[in-house]
Amino acid sequence: MNFDNLHQVLRNLYVEMMPMCGDMIGIAKGVAGLGALFYVAYRVWKALANAEPIDVFPLLRPFAIGLCIMFFPTVVLGTINAVLSPVVQGTHSILQGQTMDLRAYQQQKDDLEYEARVREGKAWLVDDEVYDQKLSDLGITDLGEIVSMWAERTWHDIKMWFRQLVRDFFELLFNAAGLTIDTLRTFFLVVLSILGPLSFALSVYDGFHSTLTSWISRYISVYLWLPIADLFSAVLAKIQALMLEADIAALQDPNYIPEEGGGIYIIFLIIGIIGYFSIPTVAEWVIQSGGGASGAMGGINKAGTFAAGVAGGLAGNMAGRMIPSFGSKSSDGDNAHNGRNLATRNDNH
Repeated sequence: MNFDNLHQVLRNLYVEMMPMCGDMIGIAKGVAGLGALFYVAYRVWKALANAEPIDVFPLLRPFAIGLCIMFFPTVVLGTINAVLSPVVQGTHSILQGQTMDLRAYQQQKDDLEYEARVREGKAWLVDDEVYDQKLSDLGITDLGEIVSMWAERTWHDIKMWFRQLVRDFFELLFNAAGLTIDTLRTFFLVVLSILGPLSFALSVYDGFHSTLTSWISRYISVYLWLPIADLFSAVLAKIQALMLEADIAALQDPNYIPEEGGGIYIIFLIIGIIGYFSIPTVAEWVIQSGGGASGAMGGINKAGTFAAGVAGGLAGNMAGRMIPSFGSKSSDGDNAHNGRNLATRNDNH
């Protein structure tokens, strides 16, 4: 499943639905016109009744809002999106930089792990060609060694298969959490954009003046979900890169033997799943919108935490039942080595 394409579909959906806000402009102009009539008439009548001079400047407010309604897609949405787009591009470039570093470190670690297996004399454990060549070199008299090699390689493949199964499961949940946030963000932005002219029109009436500032703050807050999600992903990628650096440093020791595991990587996937649902809260820290989307996200936060807890318990139970010794290793194919490695032993002594 290509999640990048799904995120791009959401981007295109937002762009294609923006012209629909024009359908509300006609209704909003009528509502705003009636509100402007009452707004101006009340203040002129009050000034005349009090025998005071008429202050013209405050009377321009409904007309300014009316101009914003008439050119809403260009003046309002165009201006806000133009200001916030560089923020999105900047955070996305940060994420891409961290992802490229992560891939380079992963490739370097894979090469060092293969060299470590060669030094150990078990290159056949991870290389099919070497395994086939070694089997062809053994004769019928080496049947015991052949069976031993087959059993060890089969057990290694089973562990790798199970580790990959658990990782794929949590990676699916991680990507699904990101897609959920992006879908909700797109939905909120579309609703705010389409009904935005009506919100501007209602803000003309006395008692609804805060509607204008509330709409702007909520739109900006929801818009910032994407750059905050990119920053969160960049932080997770940086953590994994630091762990890979530690693994690479350990693998450069000729006496170090790599071990398979998956605990650390899965833990950070769970953290990522929960962290994605905290993005609306972080957006509220950047710009206070009050209620609205942040209040609606309370149930989603609880659901995300519950889903991550259930998934983690299920994976731990499966690991404990199927491969008891597998869970005792904290080293991961993408992360840090465990406490029994040489580097850690030397530090302890």
